Amino acid sequence: MNKLINILLVEDNEGDILLTMEALESGKLINNIDVTRNGELAINFLMNILENTEKELPELILLDINLPKKNGQDVLQFIKEHDSLKHIPVIMLTTSSNEKDVMASYRNHANCYITKPIDVNSFMSIIAKLEEFWISIVKLPGHIK
Repeated sequence: MNKLINILLVEDNEGDILLTMEALESGKLINNIDVTRNGELAINFLMNILENTEKELPELILLDINLPKKNGQDVLQFIKEHDSLKHIPVIMLTTSSNEKDVMASYRNHANCYITKPIDVNSFMSIIAKLEEFWISIVKLPGHIK
């Protein structure tokens, strides 16, 4: 069963972008993946959607922590403090396993925190499991503006 899901991937590492896109596209469940490569662009992207009634908000956000311009924690805080965005599940997908980053993410209301494995096959497996859980099992909020 194909579902049209809008995902925002906020990631600055080109290799991780390509792997994530490949893993999501291989599941045949994702039809629209937008990518922003820094925190400032992610916030601008979301603000533009709120101002443009023709484009739908993402239903799921995959967010790295270590981003240029504004880091992932800044983006997460922006999302969770904005009434029109805070319902969107945010998955922190990062190389950091630092307990401080984990705690800060949950304090800022991240929906989950995943440390990216270094091994390509493990990374692809994680993305497939994310897709299975967040898209096949979980009921995501509808297109709310």
